[in-house]
Amino acid sequence: MEIALYYPSLGYYTSSPDKIGKHGDFYTSPYFTNVFGNVIAKQLEEMWCLAGKKDFTIVEYGAGMGSLCVDILHQLKHSKEFYKKLRYCIIEKSEAMREKEKKIIDHDFINEKITWYDSIEDIPSFTGCVLANEVLDNFSVHKVLMKEKELKEIFVDYDNGFIEVLKPAGDDLREYFTALGIELPNDFFAEVNLEAIEWIKRISSSLEKGFVLTIDYGYPSSELYQSHHRLGTIVCYNKHTVNDLPYNNIGQQDITAHVNFSALKFWGTKHGLNNCGFTNQSQFLLGLGLTEHLRKLEEHEKNNFEVRNKLMLLHTLLMSMGKKFKVLIQQKGLNNPFLSGLQFCQPLI
Repeated sequence: MEIALYYPSLGYYTSSPDKIGKHGDFYTSPYFTNVFGNVIAKQLEEMWCLAGKKDFTIVEYGAGMGSLCVDILHQLKHSKEFYKKLRYCIIEKSEAMREKEKKIIDHDFINEKITWYDSIEDIPSFTGCVLANEVLDNFSVHKVLMKEKELKEIFVDYDNGFIEVLKPAGDDLREYFTALGIELPNDFFAEVNLEAIEWIKRISSSLEKGFVLTIDYGYPSSELYQSHHRLGTIVCYNKHTVNDLPYNNIGQQDITAHVNFSALKFWGTKHGLNNCGFTNQSQFLLGLGLTEHLRKLEEHEKNNFEVRNKLMLLHTLLMSMGKKFKVLIQQKGLNNPFLSGLQFCQPLI
């Protein structure tokens, strides 16, 4: 999975063709509308206030086509005090994606606010928010199978085509389930995202005070290991169609696996990040006033039939996508902060 997605110049995310949008393989919320970024900006401004209204760093992982970054900064420009104290760091390991972002993002923003980095460890410790929108589902995962009460890992070999080989799982994979208190049923496939554990550990080391905002599709452990997920969650996206054939179209299709938000919470807590709350994207956006935001836009353009239809479509897209996407916010160095986006929390077990 790592090779297929990130091999230099040949991997899915390191090659040139567009990945997002009409001519790509999938859509993301920022692609549809700047409203998503505007609402996220509202949450970021609230975080800045809670952190003391001092210098504030936004660190965005994998900025895609740069749409979310642009929409956030355009909105925050209206908050002059915050904008003055703000810097925006993009962590992007794909040189091809980095070049796309630089072409799309307003050069004034690049000159004033934005810097690109290879790793969060290259950024001095900071107060701010780490933002990961649809990033963790593309971390490479280990695929495992519980077979006759023994955890096996599925390895990839080649013999006139790719074949899968079962071997006993390593200690790190078995300890992952033990730590979460999970016992997989027999003949149950699952993915283990060890990279996400290292990711949250590095973030905690770099974040002096502030928040981690993760938006992705996935589930808590209590849902992820239900029987209807017994075949695992790996899916591929190719030209806006979905398949479960990761050995086809290598380097030309996206490969994803659902995020285990319980694991993020568990290892975040272990490394010094406290849980603020967990919800779905719909409830998160509603808590931040999405409905009111759309109503004002519609009133402003009430005589424009095309704009009204677009706003209705926008609301449907955000809300339908929002049921599938989840939001986890973690914090460090703050005392039980209240966040508007978490007014409608769900249990995370």
